[in-house]
Amino acid sequence: MNAYRRKTAGAVLAALLLAGGVTACENGSDAKKDTGASAPAKAAEKPVEVTPAAYLEKTKKKSAEITSLRYSMSGEAAGQKITAEAAMRIKPTVAMHMTMDSPEKPGEKVEIRLIDSAMYMGAEGKWLKFDLTTLAPDQAKQLDSLGSAQQGQNPADSADSLSASKDLKKVGEETIDGQKTTHLSGTVSVDDLRSGSTASTPEAKERQQKNIATLESQGIKSLTMDIWIDENDQPKQVRTRGAGTSGPMDVTIKFLDVNKPVEIAAPPAEQVIDLAEMMKDGEGPA
Repeated sequence: MNAYRRKTAGAVLAALLLAGGVTACENGSDAKKDTGASAPAKAAEKPVEVTPAAYLEKTKKKSAEITSLRYSMSGEAAGQKITAEAAMRIKPTVAMHMTMDSPEKPGEKVEIRLIDSAMYMGAEGKWLKFDLTTLAPDQAKQLDSLGSAQQGQNPADSADSLSASKDLKKVGEETIDGQKTTHLSGTVSVDDLRSGSTASTPEAKERQQKNIATLESQGIKSLTMDIWIDENDQPKQVRTRGAGTSGPMDVTIKFLDVNKPVEIAAPPAEQVIDLAEMMKDGEGPA
């Protein structure tokens, strides 16, 4: 793979790593006899305040039902600007299609597809295929981290990560794209993620462990996370910030829709160069 593709793949890998109450009153029917005066009204009860942790718990339960989603991504990671939009199928099998701005060629788009244990990266009708089952262990591990990062875009995982924060707080109510949301914020260390998670399924736990390993490999020890939850208990937006050995990370994910059909197919075979075949021919991995 040439330097352009290496830098592009590196940019993608770095980027993809994240109630109300009721009131009541009495009408004075128990007033004292013969006074003609009404009993004092009972003070109105204050609405029940939902705690930040309760918001996240509802979001985790609701987001666990998601089978597909579409989202945009913007920001900076490992010294690279990131602007991308993706569609992802979570169930019954994981697959993803992403289109992102080229980090080296302004105005050009790069496409990424993850399907059937392979990643395809292409532009202008030319694709390079990375098959996780045939790559060397180190290469497979790197691309597997990319796949895990994408699987980690399930909003339930973002809510679970933030629930490990020791300074979780409600920032306020905000409107995003016309939707009312509740804004929560907190800081989470890698140790917090490791010990404070409440991931409830083996798949979620596995994704979390891979994401922790990715953060550690990038030298990121702590994250500042913000999440905006809409009135349907679904995250509308997630922002993740941190500092690593390759530079600062500040990435915002905006969820555009959920549970709408997502169909993803491998590129046409005649447009694909298989890295495994290149290695067999003696060119070797770049």
